[in-house]
Amino acid sequence: MVTSVNAGSRLDRLPIGPFHRRIMLLIGIGMFFDGFDIYLAGTVLGVTLKTGFSTLQQNAVFISATFVGMMLGSFATGFLGDRYGRRFTYQFNLLIFGLASLAAALAPSMTVLIACRFFMGFGLGAENVVGYATMTEFVPARSRGKWLGFTTVCVVTGLPVALLVASLVVPNFGWRAMFVLGGIGALIVWYLRKALPESPRWLEAVGRTEEAEALMQSIEREAAQGQPLPAPAAISTVAVSSDLSTLFTQPLLSRMIVGSICLITINTLLYGFITWLPVFFIKQGLSIATSFGYSLLMALGAPIGSAIGALTADHWGRKPTIIGASLISIVLGIIYPMISDPVMLPIVGFALTVPIYVLVALLFGVYIPELFPTEVRLRASGIVNTLGRGATIVTPFMVVTLFEARGVAGVMSLMIGLLVVQIVAVWAFGIEPRHRSLEELKGDDAAPALVKQVS
Repeated sequence: MVTSVNAGSRLDRLPIGPFHRRIMLLIGIGMFFDGFDIYLAGTVLGVTLKTGFSTLQQNAVFISATFVGMMLGSFATGFLGDRYGRRFTYQFNLLIFGLASLAAALAPSMTVLIACRFFMGFGLGAENVVGYATMTEFVPARSRGKWLGFTTVCVVTGLPVALLVASLVVPNFGWRAMFVLGGIGALIVWYLRKALPESPRWLEAVGRTEEAEALMQSIEREAAQGQPLPAPAAISTVAVSSDLSTLFTQPLLSRMIVGSICLITINTLLYGFITWLPVFFIKQGLSIATSFGYSLLMALGAPIGSAIGALTADHWGRKPTIIGASLISIVLGIIYPMISDPVMLPIVGFALTVPIYVLVALLFGVYIPELFPTEVRLRASGIVNTLGRGATIVTPFMVVTLFEARGVAGVMSLMIGLLVVQIVAVWAFGIEPRHRSLEELKGDDAAPALVKQVS
């Protein structure tokens, strides 16, 4: 007789303890190396250009290969994760990234380095999707926002750490050492993640109920620590078809649209404004040294903003925090191009960076994985992440055109326009997952064509 494990409700009733901290550590370290390597490119390309290893055109191809790889990795991992499980996909993408990173350190030419970077990008794109989704399925609903938000802190901490490590390593050991560090770190995490359990929610969703039950009993024994656990909520009577077509019928179609708009917006903010800050500063008359100093100062807003997002998601709710941070970004985005004072410029820029990274935490880490049911979570997240990453391919060309025509004000007009669209989409069509179980969210506006009752 097949056991109905009610994994979701049983996980939601667990007290936060060593089990959750171990999951957070295994996922968070991998996400840190994800962030470290994304920002590594800026520290490496300047050196390869200066030493003649690469040309400016090859550097552009290197960056494009990164984003194309991330886009394809985001798409592919969704199907792998829903088909073969979270644990397998997590190990697979880390292995690809780690081996490709070590190969990059040995690249005899820029052409080979670009090819290695494509495979690294594939692993990075997969990590982003499966990491947040896996964390979503383990953490209790009452504190899910905080824990997912702090997972994002692990990612964005890679920015200042990459800048700091590069300043110490590259002058003494060369740019190849940066890839060695990233590759060895990823492979160490790959080995440690053998202890990462599969998601009981996914096991139950695909009918592997005996495995799910055995795993749940093991988790409960560890979490209870000899104390009685509260009774779980009643088992959800709503199930979602795992067919891909369900993503394009209500209510998931609306959620797909909201998720796509949000990720296109935040990716454009990151790669159309944040990563272009050194260029903007130089074009505004600052020296290269001052430009990078200002950029490092503003980079500190990344972990601060992400931490604020983590701490407010459960307290204020997802929708109010997303809308509030978007409005603050719009106001500061209007003010920023008007600033010319060299003291006020980094201060206002730092203030603008903080709400942008509040959005990074809420959108990448918290809100998007919560929008979709376990049966299709990784595929849906993978598709909307693919669209978001796809935006980064055209963003540089749009930024250059707008900057040449209107300066920083032109670039900010694009960002503000996207933020306005995001506010409307989240307010009108977004759901509010705060303190609600993932199973409960399945039933919101459920359409008969999508949802079936489980006897």
